[in-house]
This record gives sequence, structure tokens and C-alpha cells, in this order.
Amino acid sequence: MLNDKLKNYLHLHLIVLIWGFTAVLGKLISIDAIPLVWYRMLIASALVAVFILIKRNSIRVSTKTLIIMLTAGVIIALHWVTFFKAIKVSNVSIALVTMSTGALFTAFLEPIWYGRRMIWYEVLFGLMVVFGLYLIFNVNTAYSLGMSLALISALLGAIFTLINGQLIKTHKPSAIALYELMSGVLFITFYLVMDGSFNRTFFILPLNDWFFIFILASVCTAYAFIAAIKVMRFISPYTVMLTINLEPVYGIILALLIFGQSEKMSPLFYVGALIIVATIIANGILKTRRKSSKGT
Repeated sequence: MLNDKLKNYLHLHLIVLIWGFTAVLGKLISIDAIPLVWYRMLIASALVAVFILIKRNSIRVSTKTLIIMLTAGVIIALHWVTFFKAIKVSNVSIALVTMSTGALFTAFLEPIWYGRRMIWYEVLFGLMVVFGLYLIFNVNTAYSLGMSLALISALLGAIFTLINGQLIKTHKPSAIALYELMSGVLFITFYLVMDGSFNRTFFILPLNDWFFIFILASVCTAYAFIAAIKVMRFISPYTVMLTINLEPVYGIILALLIFGQSEKMSPLFYVGALIIVATIIANGILKTRRKSSKGT
């Protein structure tokens, strides 16, 4: 029998693998990024609402907190739209590697957010990531739009992480998820109505799309969100950080297995990708050690 620590560790890897598979689903689903995210957030919010009803969790929050959660919902909606759009105009590998810069965006935004000084190695790592992106861009200029969209998505994801990092300290994950997902649905619905796209044909989808969207909303969104919070209560932040940084690796491997030739890139792409992923992991290691030394 597996002990509890190993079970939680394997569960964490499963969650990261699921997150990596999100990009693959984005490529498999035929509809555009905006309706894709609308369906994802609508179904996920319904599933989270059912979870809250079963658990009888309170979702009462102050007006100020509600405004913050609704704002975060708009940000995560835009984050997902730009992410899936990046996949559709380039490929999974380009989008995932570029998206992994979100951790560095967070490192640069944290000093502004929390009013602290910049750490020297964050600047160095930032330059290394820029170099990795330069290598990728130079040999894959056809994917420049995809990289630009993925960078915007990474920045939005970093802002969202900082907002949720404070909300999670005083509010239940399920309540945060519900308000943010519903906010994203309302925001995209307003856009679709103004754009004239919200009509009868909007709801006519191929059967394959319905199947993949349900997996995306249920397994990759509602389940993964709540499961990740639960697992993080039993595993050290250091282990969680290292494992989450494997998301682009898992995603690229899955994309190569499923899509084959269309995901194969030049050798310099993988050099640039390795530089970026290694830098993100090194940044996490140093940051975790620095926090540990302060705590002792």
C-alpha cells in the first residue's frame, strides 16, 4: 500500500499532467478561443456550485472582496482567451513554453505588489528568459503572434495569481472559484452580445467539441482547482513549486504524442525552452530557500 505522502505526491503529478493536457484540449476543440472559454467557465461554475451545495460551504463575502473577485474573474477569462488563441494561431509547444514565463512575471510584479526591493537573481533570471525567448523567436518567426498572445496570457496569469494569493488566505477556494468563474462568464457574455455573436448558431457545436469541452471544464478546471488546493495542504511548497514547473514539459510530450509532426520544432526551440524552464525552476528553488532561511 502507498503511504499518504506518496499518494499526495502522485496526485499532484496527476493534476500537473491534467493542466498540461488543457493545452492539448484547446487544440482539439474546433471552436474559437472566446466561445471555448465561455463554455469552459459556464460548465465549471455550475460544477463548483453543485460542489458548494453538497458541502454546504458559505459563499458570503464583503462588497469590497466581491469586487476584487469579480475583477479577478475578468482577468482569468482574458488569460484563458489569449492562451487558447495562442494555441490556435501557433501550436501547443510554443504556447506552453512562452506561458511558463508567468512565474518570472510574478517574480517581477511581487516587489511592486508587496512593496519590497527587487532581488538580484530575479533580474538575472529575467534576462535569461528573454534570451530563451529570443532563441525561440529567431527560429520560429511564423509563430510570433502566438508567442505575443502567450506572453500577454502569462502576464495576466501572474496578476491573477497575486490577487488569488491574498484572497486564499481568508476565503474558501470554492467560493473564490465560483465568483471568479461566474464573473468571467458574464464578462464574455456581454462581449458576445455586443459583438452580435450570441445567437442560436453559437450553441450548435460538433459532438466532439461538446465532449472535449466537458472534460476541459470538469476535469481540467473544476476538479483540478479544488484538488490542487487540497494536495497543497499535505505537500511542502518547495515540492509543489518544482512539480508545477513540469507542466510545459508534460504538455509538450502529450502534444508530440497526439499531434505528431505539427508539434516538432527546430533544435534551437528546445534549447530556448530548456533555458526558460530551467530558469523558472531555479528561481523557485532560490525563492523557497530564501523564505525557509527567513523562517528559521
